[in-house]
Amino acid sequence: MAETFHLERAQLVARPRAEVFAFFADPTNLERITPGFLRFRITTPRPIEMQPGTVIDYRLRLYGVPVKWRSRIESFKPERSFTDVQLVGPYRRWRHRHEFVEVAAGTEVRDLVEYEMPLGPIGALAQRWFVVRSLDRIFDFRRRAVAEILQG
Repeated sequence: MAETFHLERAQLVARPRAEVFAFFADPTNLERITPGFLRFRITTPRPIEMQPGTVIDYRLRLYGVPVKWRSRIESFKPERSFTDVQLVGPYRRWRHRHEFVEVAAGTEVRDLVEYEMPLGPIGALAQRWFVVRSLDRIFDFRRRAVAEILQG
């Protein structure tokens, strides 16, 4: 059985929850908050309506290798949360829950990711040597991009 890894991040955005949720619920904004080194592109025809069951296809590059990623929206609760799961992609399993909590200063955006690596012991080594740092770099970029876009 593969080991499950967790990534948790939280960010305060000084904007109303409805506005912050609307930004994240528009899949085209994912391209804006993903670092350029991934060459991330949505390939699903637009517009994309977010709801349970929506499937979204992407292309990206991981360490220079072209990767296709397909995700499905598992749950969608307007202004509160949504969860996407990987159907096709580089991980054995990837589940990303996005939560939006109204707080006095605006909205707390929470990312809760559970993932498993493929390839047994080789995947475990990759997790320790590359994946943790790459995910930190991606989510650090995302934090900066969200702050810049939503808060100027």
